[in-house]
Amino acid sequence: MATSIKKIVAASLIGTTIEWYDFFLYGSAAALVFNKLFFPESDPLTGTLLAFLTYAVGFVARPLGGLIFGHFGDRIGRKTLLVVSLLLMGAATFLIGCLPTYETLGPAAALLLTTLRLVQGFALGGEWGGAVLIVSEHGDTARRGFWASWPQAGAPGGNLLATGVLAVLAAWQSDEAFLSWGWRVPFLLSGVLVLIGLWIRLSISESPVFQRSEPEERAPIVGVLRHHWKDVITAIGARLAENISFYLLTVFVITYAKEIGVANSTVLNAVLISSAIHFVTIPMWGALSDRLGRRPLYLAGAAGIGVWIFAFFPLVDTGNFFAITLAVTVGLLFHGMMYGPQAAFFSELFGTRMRYTGVSIGAQLSAIVAGALAPLIAVALLQAYSSSVPISVYLGLAAVLTLAAVYAARETQGRDLAERIHAQ
Repeated sequence: MATSIKKIVAASLIGTTIEWYDFFLYGSAAALVFNKLFFPESDPLTGTLLAFLTYAVGFVARPLGGLIFGHFGDRIGRKTLLVVSLLLMGAATFLIGCLPTYETLGPAAALLLTTLRLVQGFALGGEWGGAVLIVSEHGDTARRGFWASWPQAGAPGGNLLATGVLAVLAAWQSDEAFLSWGWRVPFLLSGVLVLIGLWIRLSISESPVFQRSEPEERAPIVGVLRHHWKDVITAIGARLAENISFYLLTVFVITYAKEIGVANSTVLNAVLISSAIHFVTIPMWGALSDRLGRRPLYLAGAAGIGVWIFAFFPLVDTGNFFAITLAVTVGLLFHGMMYGPQAAFFSELFGTRMRYTGVSIGAQLSAIVAGALAPLIAVALLQAYSSSVPISVYLGLAAVLTLAAVYAARETQGRDLAERIHAQ
């Protein structure tokens, strides 16, 4: 029995929100407490760098997750793999909340933390492609950008949830209590959220486009490399500015603000408000891409963030709550111009029985060189130059590469996803 598009969207949105909550929670904790709990023998900034290194490990596992989940998602369907990815992510996050710290276990604590981060990355590598595809393949062609953008809203939704929980704890607990046990609460809460997500995901139907399709290759990755290698490159290039900007605006900003003496609660609340606005506006950008096309919006977003980043850090430097909120909000609006149309844009690049693999590989390979390294590179640049200007230049160069990749790509708006295409 077919499931309504609204229920499909709800299942994907809630699932992706929970998965991104788990993933971003780690990033926020890495910026706030993991340097002290798991790397206490380092100086503060080096400890933060080491904490972000374990954060980056999660990205390394994402292409592997994308390849394996993509293979089986293109062979047996989208729904089953979405359930598996949610279970894996939830279990890993819950266990992080149970981990002994360096004080109890020594260096082995950091090893266990890194292992669970690998599981998180592996699960998220398979989650994103399946979530956007099951919506794209259920929805109608005319409004695909709008419907497919809702799982994208799960990223700011998860960040909103993670930052909100941390902000509440920071407001109601002393720093000593938060460092002692309070940081564990958001991770343990993931167990409850996963049960809710599973209940919803198990109730939806498989993608009708997938059910009507026939296998084109024994191994989908072979078909992707044979017929869609240019589209994979397009996806990688398109993700650079989008991915780097998001992690600078929502994760690195916490470390940067702390280094210049801004209170944790100030920057967390600024990110909280900005993420709420981002959550609401992503579907608006997706809907606009149904009218104007995917490429024009994407190009505008890449150009905008490449310029805005040079105003972003001076605004944060003021230490003023409203200035910081403005800096993050405008940055995330430009990010949304790329991220909103992205799900439909990438889905429309690939054939059905290669789509899960193609979308996942393109997006997750880029995540290694973009999102994984962004906080590390930013911290290293700040450590080396004691200035935000090199960090702005770094994102500006990424924006140029994204502009080139998207400008060279074809417009995909209006494509029939059931059509068998072999892009050369």
